[in-house]
Amino acid sequence: MKKILKLYGAIIFSGALFIESCASKHQLINPVVRTENGYVKGLRNKSQTVTVFKGVPYAAPPVGQFRWREPQPLQQWKGVLNADTFKASAFQIKQGSRLPWTKEFMVQNTISEDCLYLNIWTPAIKRNQKLAVLVFIHGGALIEGSGAIDVYNGEELSKQGIVVVTINYRLGVFGFLAHPELSAESPNHVSGNYGLLDQIAALKWVRANISAFGGNPQRVTIGGQSAGAGSVNALIISPQAAGLFQGAITESGTRYRSDRQFMPMLAVAEKEGVKFAKAKGVNSIEMLREMSAEKLIAADNIQPSIHFGRVIDGYYQPDDIEKVVAEGKQNDTPLLNGFNADETTYTGEKGPTFDSLYYPTGRDRVNTAEKLAGQEQYRVNAHLWMELRGKTAKTNGYEYFFTRAIPWPEHPEFGAFHTSEIPYVFNNLKTLNRPWSSIDSLVAKRMSSYWVNFVKSGNPNGKGLPNWSAFQPANEEVMEIGEHTGMIPIAGSIGRIIFLKKQLLKVK
Repeated sequence: MKKILKLYGAIIFSGALFIESCASKHQLINPVVRTENGYVKGLRNKSQTVTVFKGVPYAAPPVGQFRWREPQPLQQWKGVLNADTFKASAFQIKQGSRLPWTKEFMVQNTISEDCLYLNIWTPAIKRNQKLAVLVFIHGGALIEGSGAIDVYNGEELSKQGIVVVTINYRLGVFGFLAHPELSAESPNHVSGNYGLLDQIAALKWVRANISAFGGNPQRVTIGGQSAGAGSVNALIISPQAAGLFQGAITESGTRYRSDRQFMPMLAVAEKEGVKFAKAKGVNSIEMLREMSAEKLIAADNIQPSIHFGRVIDGYYQPDDIEKVVAEGKQNDTPLLNGFNADETTYTGEKGPTFDSLYYPTGRDRVNTAEKLAGQEQYRVNAHLWMELRGKTAKTNGYEYFFTRAIPWPEHPEFGAFHTSEIPYVFNNLKTLNRPWSSIDSLVAKRMSSYWVNFVKSGNPNGKGLPNWSAFQPANEEVMEIGEHTGMIPIAGSIGRIIFLKKQLLKVK
């Protein structure tokens, strides 16, 4: 433990500490910035338009006795911490690539329990410039991923006038183990949401320090994709996150079906934690804390039913999101939410009504019809969520449906797959070796502009962009973003909308 903490002291020391003074108006802030815990030195890009600070710690390493505890405060460090290289990603099973996710979408750097770091891209020319901030939370089912993944590189977004932050947080058993002993030692008598607490700690760090990087701590938008979107939802309903953000983006993200089917109650999660310990051959948290990270994550003797994720603990997560929002107890900010065209699957009853709506001329195009039904179901589902939200929220919501397939001659079957919007959102097409066209460049320019506008103002609209209407209950439309960009119906007919709503409401 002492060796790890000494890492912060074993950094490059400057004889005279740099002062983060403003240079000329054509230059960036001095790449050495003072945080509450010490100085960090970033790296300017080639065009001198953005400075990146990689691997900045936001909490103490969660190792040893800090394993399965809430994030601990950082110690002060001396000298200047070089922030020119990504630090370790959270401990996980590294897969390198797994189609359709090529290496650019997956963790490639080292992994460690010492993982509570964030990365900052800023175009600021002076501190306290009050630029809007995007804090983006990576996906990966809460068991894999990292803020250092190639497609999350924030440089291009930052060039559009915002500060971009990506974060690491504890994953899998390290981030979400619940256990009666852990709940007993907690001052709040809860356990299991350590990865979520990391995210809250990162947001608190941003609030305390981002002004030194030219950001505005009162204009922070949280965004995330997949499990990152679920994390955003967790922050929306967490009382401890109140006031830490002013906007929210959920990509593949928020639907009407309840989180409760994915989020166990604390008592249930604690029983799973006891099962896990027994499967590892131990009977106490102390013994689990002494176990190596490699052995903890190994698949031996672990029942497939044991899954580590968010827990309804009655404190950090008071209930499932639908109930919290229905009661108007959420952290109410503008919301941007949507899905991708080829991550959808129809789940519902089939029969005469379904056939009449989707096979009006016979069943000769089954695959096409069922794919369309799945896409429309997702759009109707997201619309139902906006209807529920609109009953208590005082802020606007915006829905999108992403339809541009990454050009991929070797794998056209994947289409607009889960996560495929990320290179467009971050305007990072260059990170992937694909036969991009002018259409892709246009989609990336538009999509990244919508996101930047939303981060700046809570409204995605801007000059030169097709108009994106805010949600209205009577206006059953969604913003398509792709080769065609504009508002489209959530389903092809009133009959389909009614049918799909009935199917979704039956799930309740």
